[in-house]
Amino acid sequence: MLENILLIISILLIAIVLLQGNKASDAGQIITGGNENLFQHSKERGLELVISRLTMVLGILFFIISFILFLI
Repeated sequence: MLENILLIISILLIAIVLLQGNKASDAGQIITGGNENLFQHSKERGLELVISRLTMVLGILFFIISFILFLI
């Protein structure tokens, strides 16, 4: 039962991470100095905020269920 839930959470987590905006390309420009706006304070809004929070919740659920399965 928990294995099936873990599988579903894993698939959802992969899908939701792929939907997120690409912030890694901005981080890669630190070396070349190409992006001055990287450290500017910008808040997530709307769908980006929902996806970010859903990713966090799914990640926490994945960790908890994996830990429970490890203990069993």
